[in-house]
Amino acid sequence: MTARILVVEDEEALTTLLRYNLEAEGYEVEAVARGDEADTWLKERIPDLVVLDWMLPGLSGIELCRRLRARPETRQLPIIMLTARGEESERVRGLATGADDYVVKPFSVPELLARVKGLLRRASPERLATILSFGDIELDRDKHRVWRSGRQVDLGPTEYRLLEFFLEHPGRVFSREQLLDSVWGRDIYIDERTVDVHIGRLRKLLNPDGGPDPIRTVRGAGYALDEQFAKAAE
Repeated sequence: MTARILVVEDEEALTTLLRYNLEAEGYEVEAVARGDEADTWLKERIPDLVVLDWMLPGLSGIELCRRLRARPETRQLPIIMLTARGEESERVRGLATGADDYVVKPFSVPELLARVKGLLRRASPERLATILSFGDIELDRDKHRVWRSGRQVDLGPTEYRLLEFFLEHPGRVFSREQLLDSVWGRDIYIDERTVDVHIGRLRKLLNPDGGPDPIRTVRGAGYALDEQFAKAAE
């Protein structure tokens, strides 16, 4: 699945440069120009990586980084800090606040792209895995096939993408809006109830004989792969 990157930068020319080069590498890119707007955006959806400028209107990048590290859902979110501050003390401050990497302006675009790729590889090795498994469920990306307890499960394309996304983030709860953004895409308008329909189909296909349900419904929050299910299958 395509990695999603949020660029938080108030210099329009730099944002355009970053978007062009990141999209050329195959990433899905969103851009926000203000720190406070980025804070609100990140409460509603979580990208795979954030490229964050230090100096921003509304809320500084350093404060936004601190807030993200304080929230359980974004504590592990990869963050690359961009800044014109090159002094060692400032780099240490940025890293101490929670940034995973630090790039000083002006910077080499190929170097930034390499750092993005390396950070994504370390943070989400499951994106590169051919086989994803959880409990007695196994998904083979190369063969585009799914098995449960050794029995092949025939999934429709949407159910397959849903399961693949869940397997990339086992145990994590996703709202209907987050699932719509990640599985269907942000450019397509679909009612949130559609998520419930496809979750129901996925459950039936994975559980034709009424076995243990691997998908947990979290009232008022969304859905997740159930960690208790995985432990019971061990």
